[in-house]
Amino acid sequence: MQLVGGLTVALAVIGGLGATGAVAAPGSPGGPRYTAGAQGAGDAYFPNAGNGGYDVQHYDLGVTYTPPAAAPAPLIGQFEGIATIDLVATQDLDRFNLDLRGMTVGSVTVNGKPATSVAPPAPGAVVDGAAYWHVQNDAERVWELTVQPRPKLKAGQTARVVVEYGGPTTRPLDIEDALYGWVTTRDGAMVASEPEGSMTWYPVSDHQTDKASYSFAITVPEGKSAVANGMQPRPEVTADGWTTWYWDAPDQQASYLTTASVGDFDVRDTYFSASGVPIIDAVDTKLSPARLATTNASLARQAAMIDFFESRFGPYPFTSFGAIVDNDTVGYALETQTRPVYSSQAGQGTVAHELAHQWFGDAVSPERWQDIWLNEGWATYATRMWTEENGGTTAQQAYDNWYNQTRPASYWQLQIGDPGALGLFQGPVYDRGAGTLHALRVELGDEAFFAGTRLWLERYDDSAATADDFQAVFEEVSGADLDDFFQTWLYEQAKPPATWTTP
Repeated sequence: MQLVGGLTVALAVIGGLGATGAVAAPGSPGGPRYTAGAQGAGDAYFPNAGNGGYDVQHYDLGVTYTPPAAAPAPLIGQFEGIATIDLVATQDLDRFNLDLRGMTVGSVTVNGKPATSVAPPAPGAVVDGAAYWHVQNDAERVWELTVQPRPKLKAGQTARVVVEYGGPTTRPLDIEDALYGWVTTRDGAMVASEPEGSMTWYPVSDHQTDKASYSFAITVPEGKSAVANGMQPRPEVTADGWTTWYWDAPDQQASYLTTASVGDFDVRDTYFSASGVPIIDAVDTKLSPARLATTNASLARQAAMIDFFESRFGPYPFTSFGAIVDNDTVGYALETQTRPVYSSQAGQGTVAHELAHQWFGDAVSPERWQDIWLNEGWATYATRMWTEENGGTTAQQAYDNWYNQTRPASYWQLQIGDPGALGLFQGPVYDRGAGTLHALRVELGDEAFFAGTRLWLERYDDSAATADDFQAVFEEVSGADLDDFFQTWLYEQAKPPATWTTP
């Protein structure tokens, strides 16, 4: 690695989603026909997110970050990155894309061989030699770093890509104008990237169908803490006014579930669930006394929550758990893998919700964003199960209260099985999603319902699946025909019937 203009990034690429682009580079007669990897993973809601032609195995992300100057200065930080990504080509690959938004690229190498920066070529134009170009079009939501390696990559070949990048950080917005990605805060950064915000802080195939393992080395001014996914493989190191924090996340992880939050955190001592899951919490030292009390009471229940959910869903799927609680008004919490992030405080129901996501959304992710109800419906329903376990409202009572509440017709018109990119996080996705699961449980009975749930989690662990896959699992376990059930609950633009009888 080499510093170029103060910015260094190493990307190790071993990868491919398998889609094929339109630009072909002929090989020798009878030899490989090299083509461009697809720009995008093919998701209908975010067509340019993720990429084709390779499969990422591992990201090693090195970050040096300077938080904003003291208020009231603008919230602008300074970011320098080093990312090492291991990939495997899934086709004979002429060139491939990485998603990267708002950063400036300093250099790119593939397997140690440098590529030359060129202007984006016209469609169909031929670019000679190893090259890269970066397109950033906010209006069209296109943020693509194209890398043309030489020699070209054969299907099955591994590669290591080194990208130098960096620049100022702000507070980026998603398609709904909500904060996401690397969100600059007054004392650091809060990182929450659903659905496709990881590209705001590292080059990535930013779609959940291309999971990978991660390692992090995050360097921040001395006195600041940096907290990411997984566990610390070694203690942080301080020298010359800077501290580097190391984190390893060996489990398969979707890009939107990565975090590397920076701030004035109290990184607390590790404790354990009954089954031995290590729990690591990082809590902002500037929380108000009331919010700190709420947060502490909620986090104290995490071990018991793990125990309960394991009794229903099977073993906790990852190496660790915990929380990052930041004194910032991002406005939501997110189930970043192994270490959810919370804005301002962590309430008990929210903690249960984000923990449930570790099974539903993190271990098994939606193959298509239209199936987001599989994440949010399950996390909402599991929270109701936790409430019942602790002597509160039962899951049946919660269902009845929801079902019998007077609502406008527009509430029932949202198709939770296909809510649209602007409907991903609307209330019905959560509540009607949970209602779908409870109605399924009542219809099939507890034995078949929980058997199907465990089979779903076992069969698709560390991967992504669809609502059709979910239906197939429950039909396999129960022997029931569930076509009409799921058509009604997921797609009918009307209130489902109060009772249901499957064929």
